Amino acid sequence: MIHSFLMIGQSNMAGRGYASEVPSIYNEHIKMQRNGLWQIMSEPINFDRPSAGVGLAASFAASWRLDNQQKEIGLIPCADGGTSLDDWAVGGALFENAVSQAKLAQRTSQLSGILWHQGENDCSPEKAEQYGEKFAVIIETLRHELDVPEIPLIIGGLGDFLPNGIFGQYFTSYLLINQALEDFANTHANCYFVTAKGLTANADSIHFNALSQRLFGVRYYGAFRDLKHVIGPYYDEESILATIYNRPYTKTEKIKLLEHQFAVGNIEPQDFLSKLAILNGN
Repeated sequence: MIHSFLMIGQSNMAGRGYASEVPSIYNEHIKMQRNGLWQIMSEPINFDRPSAGVGLAASFAASWRLDNQQKEIGLIPCADGGTSLDDWAVGGALFENAVSQAKLAQRTSQLSGILWHQGENDCSPEKAEQYGEKFAVIIETLRHELDVPEIPLIIGGLGDFLPNGIFGQYFTSYLLINQALEDFANTHANCYFVTAKGLTANADSIHFNALSQRLFGVRYYGAFRDLKHVIGPYYDEESILATIYNRPYTKTEKIKLLEHQFAVGNIEPQDFLSKLAILNGN
């Protein structure tokens, strides 16, 4: 049985980290949903824009696998960059798509958690004041539609770097959104807040960079596993990442990666066949 997790929110949930900046994560037991079916995860997982890149979900899933080595995990990507909380309102396209994709996943998996990151598009005092009330309606309805009333919801804070970039004037009220997210987690059952303290950004000072996304994913998993808020850097988050990166590939993974290199034209047919023969022990 696959344990699946719904990914919703805006671009920092989708991921904009640069893949060249971090080691890849590839594991045959980590799946992602494409066209209603499961395939081995590869990044970008949440291809909402051509700029999609490394997000937090891969390291979340890899951390989950460290504790669940006999099980499989599946990711349901539904985040959409640049979207406001109102864009996620019940009855809207994004909400209905998330419900539809999650229901497809429920046919072949157990929906085990919801991962949310959003708020950059709501950085004003007025929107921050209304955030908790609007978000409660979205989450309550989502849980009802999917018949998972007690499913854990993990929500992450916004980065402290937001006011410092070229678009910093739009994010001067980000602390109000962070407070609204923390307040929501503290006043709603089965909801856990994850801090972004210490995490850094791409040059735009809007999107978490790839390393920070990896660390954020470890923190998200810590909140899910322990059912507790994560209010500071996770005590062993860097060593967890090292363990994930140093995991040797299985034979199946090596073959799949080789097939990909051949499919995209990076190796010649004879080279492919000879390497495949070696992997198969011929």
